[in-house]
Amino acid sequence: MTNSRLVSPNEGREDATLDMQLRPEKLDEYVGQERVKENVQIFLEAARRRKQPLEHVLLHGGPGLGKTTLAHIIAREIGANIRITSGPAVEHGGDIAAILTNLEEGDILFIDEVHRLRRTVEEMLYPALEEFALDLIVGKGPSARTMRIELPHFTLIGATTKPHLLSAPLRDRFGVSYHLDFYTEQDIEKILLRSARILNVDLKPPAHEYIARRARWTPRIANRLLKRIRDYVQVKGDGVVTSDMAEQALA
Repeated sequence: MTNSRLVSPNEGREDATLDMQLRPEKLDEYVGQERVKENVQIFLEAARRRKQPLEHVLLHGGPGLGKTTLAHIIAREIGANIRITSGPAVEHGGDIAAILTNLEEGDILFIDEVHRLRRTVEEMLYPALEEFALDLIVGKGPSARTMRIELPHFTLIGATTKPHLLSAPLRDRFGVSYHLDFYTEQDIEKILLRSARILNVDLKPPAHEYIARRARWTPRIANRLLKRIRDYVQVKGDGVVTSDMAEQALA
C-alpha cells in the first residue's frame, strides 16, 4: 500500500510526523469504537467474498476521533493504495478531474472535510461515484460537447465533522456511513500507554489516568498532551512522567 497526498492544506510537519508514528496500522490495533470496528470488519469481509471493490464510505464525527486513521486502516486491510486530499484543497473541476484520472484500479480516494467540496466539484463526482466515469465539457457555446472518460473502479472515503452540511445527492452516493463517538476515559488510557511505548516515554501510572481526564475523550488531544508533557519532563525533570510532573506540565 502506498500513500500519496495529492492536494493538501498546510499542515505542521512535526504534528503530521507524530500522527503517523502513533497511527495504528491494523483494525485490531485500533483502540475503541467497537461497534464501528465490528461493522467495518463485516464490510471488508463481505467485499472480499464478493471479490468486488468496496462501496463508498462516509466517516463522520468530531475532530481527532480517528476518521483519517480508520481510512488508512481500511486501505491497508485490503492492500489498496490511498490517495489523500481535502474538500477545501479541491477548488476547481480541473482539480478533481486530475485526481480521478490518476487513480488506478482498486485505489482509495480519501477526501477529508468532504462537506466543503464546491458544488461544481460535487457535480463532477456524481458520475464518477455511480458509473466510474468522468464527464467533461469540451469547447464553448453551441459547439460545446460532452466527452466521457472511463475511470478505474475506486472507493471514495469521505470524512466530515459536519455531516449535516453534506448535500443530499452527495450523501446518498455513500454506500455505508459510520459515526465515530467520543472515547471512554479507559480507552484514552489504553491509547496513551500505547503511544508512550512508541515514543519511548516512561509513563508511570496513574499519570496516564490524569492525562486521560484532560484529553476531552479525544485521542488526538491525548497524544498532543503526552508529547507536551514528554518535552517538559525532559527539560524540567528526569524524563519520567509522573502524575505530579504531568500536572506541572499542563498547569
